[in-house]
Amino acid sequence: MFIGEYRHSVDAKGRVAIPARFRLQLEEGAVVVRWVEKCAAIFPRSAFDALAAKVTSLPLGNENARTVTRFLFSSAFDVERDGQGRIVLPAAIRKWADLESEAVIVGVGDRVEIWAPEAWEAKSLDSADALANALNGLGL
Repeated sequence: MFIGEYRHSVDAKGRVAIPARFRLQLEEGAVVVRWVEKCAAIFPRSAFDALAAKVTSLPLGNENARTVTRFLFSSAFDVERDGQGRIVLPAAIRKWADLESEAVIVGVGDRVEIWAPEAWEAKSLDSADALANALNGLGL
């Protein structure tokens, strides 16, 4: 399970360091994609394969299913870490997520999300009441 929040720079070549705590879980291979709410997501290969199986089983006659399928697969890239634990984020993904010189890398259970700092700050809950409201109706 991926947990925690980390801040790293994005260099001129689009490389970003993967936190050491996440690296072991990504050794089997990883896939980076454009993700919801304008962030990037890194999935371990097995988790991406499971997601891909669900997406490809959606009914072809459903317009939303076709849209999601195109969105997911057109933005999916296999990534490998270099000797310093960095991956290259493809330009299309950097553009989608507005990633320039800094990134917030967040563990979100089955995946890692990479956010532009401003976008991440806009998503954060600012009080205990906001957290309580977000939990309302989720059955937790």
